[in-house]
Amino acid sequence: MASAGPEKELKCSLCLHLYTDPVVLRCGHNFCQICIYQVLITQDRSGVYFCPECREEFQERPSLVRNITLCNVVKNFWSNRGEDASIPCTYCVDPPAPAVRSCLHCEASLCANHLRVHSKRPEHILADPSTSLQTKKCSAHKELLKYYCTEDAACICVSCSLIGEHQGHKVELLDEAFGKKKEKLRNVLQKLITNRIKTQGRVENLEERRRKLQDQASREAEKATALLMYIRRCLDDLEKGVLRDLSRREERLSQSLSDVIQNLETKKDELSRKMRHIGELCNMTDPLTVLQEPDTGELCDPEEEGGEEDTGGRDEDDWGAEIISHISQTLSDIIRGVCVAYVTYAQTPVDILLDVNTAGNNLRISDDLKTATCTKIRQNRPETAERFRYNRVMSRRGFTSGRHYWDVEISKSGLWSVGMCYPSIDRRGQKSYIGDNNKSWGLGGGSGPDIPYSVMHDSKVILLPHQISSDGVRICLDYEAGQLSFYALCDPIRHLHTFTAAFTEPLHAVLYVRNGFINISGSSR
Repeated sequence: MASAGPEKELKCSLCLHLYTDPVVLRCGHNFCQICIYQVLITQDRSGVYFCPECREEFQERPSLVRNITLCNVVKNFWSNRGEDASIPCTYCVDPPAPAVRSCLHCEASLCANHLRVHSKRPEHILADPSTSLQTKKCSAHKELLKYYCTEDAACICVSCSLIGEHQGHKVELLDEAFGKKKEKLRNVLQKLITNRIKTQGRVENLEERRRKLQDQASREAEKATALLMYIRRCLDDLEKGVLRDLSRREERLSQSLSDVIQNLETKKDELSRKMRHIGELCNMTDPLTVLQEPDTGELCDPEEEGGEEDTGGRDEDDWGAEIISHISQTLSDIIRGVCVAYVTYAQTPVDILLDVNTAGNNLRISDDLKTATCTKIRQNRPETAERFRYNRVMSRRGFTSGRHYWDVEISKSGLWSVGMCYPSIDRRGQKSYIGDNNKSWGLGGGSGPDIPYSVMHDSKVILLPHQISSDGVRICLDYEAGQLSFYALCDPIRHLHTFTAAFTEPLHAVLYVRNGFINISGSSR
C-alpha cells in the first residue's frame, strides 16, 4: 500500500480527495477540475478571481490547463494500489490477454479478439473492465440493476419493480437518477467549497487579530517595563540623596557639638583652677593676704556659670521632622514624575499634518506640513470660510476617541499659542484667538522674560506660576476622559495644566505664531 506521504501530496485542497482530472492555475497550484470550476462560478458573482490556496488575484477569469503529468502520477498511484491492475480475458486460455470490456449480462471480461465475436444483442451490456460484476446485478433476481427506487433509495432490477418488494414504488432510470444525484452532489460540493473559503478567510482574519494582539501586548509590556524602571530609578536616586543628606547633616551637627564640648572642657578647666585658688585662700591665716586678693565675685559670675550652653540651636526632633518632610516632598515629586511618565507611555504618539486650507495668509506652511512660520509677505491663498483671518492654522486630522499625544517645538522669538479646537470655531472674527472662546483650549507665551505663560479657555486666563525653560511642549489628549493636558519637555517632563471638559465635536490641533515659527513633530518614540 502506498505511504501516507505521497497520497497527501496527491489530494485536492478543496475536496481533500485524490485528484480527479487535475488542472493547474497560473500560480502553479493544482485542483480537481470540478472543484476549481465550482469556485470560479462563485467568484463570477464578485468579479474578483483568486487562487483558493495562495490567494493570488487574477485580472480575469483564469483558464484551466489540464495537468497531464499529475494525471499520470495519480493513475500510477491507483495502479500501485491494485485498483487498475490488468483484468484477464475470461475466454482466453493461455496466456490470457488483458480485457478491454466486460459484459454485464454474461458476467465475463473480453479481450479485443473475443469482443469482436461477442453477441451484439441489447441485453449484453458492455462496461469498463471490472472484477466485481456481481455488484451490478440484483442479488435476488440476478438481473441487471437498471432502475433506482426513490422511496427506498436503492438500485433495483426490472423484476424488483414489477413483482418484487419495490412493486408500485416510484422508480427512475438509473442514468436519470445518477444525473440528479451528481447534480445534487455538485451543489453540496459548491456549498462546501464556499464554506471552506469563508472559513479560511475567518482563520486568516483571526490570525491577523492574534498577531496584532501579540504586537500590542509586546508594546504594552515594553511600556510597563520602562515605567517600572523609571520608578525604580527615582526611588534609587531618592535613597542615595536622603542617605547623602543625612550623612552631611550628621557630620555638620557632630562638628558643632564637638566645638561646644571643647568650649565646655576649657571652661571646666578654668573653673577647676578658680576652685583651687579660692580653696587656698580659705586655708590662709594671714588676713592681710586674703583681703588684698581681688573680690571673689569677680572670680565667679553666677549668671555666667549658670547659663545654658549652645548645643547647635536645633534639637533632634526638629532635625528628624525636617528629614521626613524632605522625603515626603521628594516622593511627591517622584509621583508627579511617574504620572507624567505614565502619560507618555500610555498614550499613542500621532503624526500631525497642518491643513493649508485653514492657514492664515501671513503663515508659511512647510512642504512637509509640519512647520508654520510667520512672514510679512502675504501668501497668495484664496480667502475662504474655512481659512483663519489671522496667524492661525488647524491640523488636517481630528480626534473623536482614544488617548494621543504630540510634541511642539517653539521658536526662540515671538508670541505663540498651541492647543486644540473644534472645527466650528470662529475663523474670521476677534474671538478666533485660541482659548478666547468656548470651542478651543490653549497654552500660550512669548520669548521675553516679562511675558508670562498662561492657559486659556472661554476667555478665562490662568497664569502659570513658572516659566517654561524648554523649547518644547507636549500636548496630551484623552478624549473619552475629557482631559487635555500640557507638559513642558524639560528633564524631567513638567506638568503645566490640564483642562477637563465633555468634548462634543472632533478636536483638531491648532497653532498661533507671530514673529517666529512652530514645528509639530508628532513622531513616534
